[in-house]
Amino acid sequence: MEPLFTTARTKELIPRIREFVLDELVPLETPEYLTGNFSKVAAILDQKRELVRRAGLWGLQHSKNEDGLGLTLAEFGQISEVLAWSPFGHYAFNCQAPDIGNMELLHKHASGSLNQQYLEPLKAGHIRSCFSMTEPEFAGSNPTRIGTTAVREGDEWVINGHKWFTSSADGAAFAVVMAVTNPDAAPHRRASMILVPTDTPGFQRVRNISIMGDGSDHWGSHAEVRYTNVRVPVSNLIGEEGLGFVLAQERLGPGRIHHCMRWIGISERCFDLMCYRAATREMEDGVMLGEKQFVQGWIAESRAQIDAARLMVLRTAQNIDQFGAAAVRNQISAIKFFVADIMLKVVDWAIQTYGAMGITDDLLLAWYYRHERGARIYDGADEVHKTALARNILKGYGLDVNKNKSVNKPIAQA
Repeated sequence: MEPLFTTARTKELIPRIREFVLDELVPLETPEYLTGNFSKVAAILDQKRELVRRAGLWGLQHSKNEDGLGLTLAEFGQISEVLAWSPFGHYAFNCQAPDIGNMELLHKHASGSLNQQYLEPLKAGHIRSCFSMTEPEFAGSNPTRIGTTAVREGDEWVINGHKWFTSSADGAAFAVVMAVTNPDAAPHRRASMILVPTDTPGFQRVRNISIMGDGSDHWGSHAEVRYTNVRVPVSNLIGEEGLGFVLAQERLGPGRIHHCMRWIGISERCFDLMCYRAATREMEDGVMLGEKQFVQGWIAESRAQIDAARLMVLRTAQNIDQFGAAAVRNQISAIKFFVADIMLKVVDWAIQTYGAMGITDDLLLAWYYRHERGARIYDGADEVHKTALARNILKGYGLDVNKNKSVNKPIAQA
């Protein structure tokens, strides 16, 4: 029986991509490259990117009219899981965050001249980009409240503000900046998205924020950035003025599919490490670690929960393909907190299975623990998604939590 969601394209592509990841990328997973600066491995990965091009696997995420393979979101999601077997997988195939989201954003909403100057080299892998929305002074879970402003003066935007967690700013050629352009408008129509080249005077990358002791550079970084009288042409506006929030939500819908399938790939890698340890580690009483019921429980729960998560995410991806992200926002919220929680459980159980070795950098597990704990925070904290999902469900029963009163008749009786 064919696995659900399998297509002729995934049947052909996935084995080839899995072979590439195992043969070309997994051998690079040394402590030197994983715990040092990512720039150390960048030159080697550029060589791997060339191999990806030669294999005809470049641009997996692009439509056919963009010289891509025209994969659906559900198809690409399955490939994203395979790429996530290695921390280097998505970068080697030029579909790492935030570049993949910025490519989609520019393709759909930027002008032809912006696309020619920035999208084309980004798609080719010649430059990188960053996404600059979150601010330290405001709750990141509410993108309608930001302090960065863009004031129009003649044919230019003058941008001032303070951002942090501007992912991948170190080495990026441009930033997509969320800034208030219409301060008197309704909350969801105040901000716009503007492209800012990082060599523009007034753009300052203050620092790479150290994440659990890792202050990575290159595409693995999260930077604090200041914009001081940054001037860019009015034509650098992405989409329409005042639609920054709408574009951010549009960008995050498919983006959460990418993240969730990557988390499932990480879960599978950690599950594999856990099972190997359980099957090969002899305990002091002469039995194998895998004969212990605690470990068996971790293995059984991991298998069931990973499989359930995969089906949830691919169903959501298929529904986005058919109906659009706005129509399935409840499913998007559900997969975000559900899959992040499962991934971190599997990582933790795998570490526990290895004991002291699990917290060393001899294995991938400690790296995943540092880098993926943020999964329950970024793109909306788990609690925000749970609250939004519950409120939308309750509306169907006649309770508008925001207004604290019933607005419809219940659709079902308890």
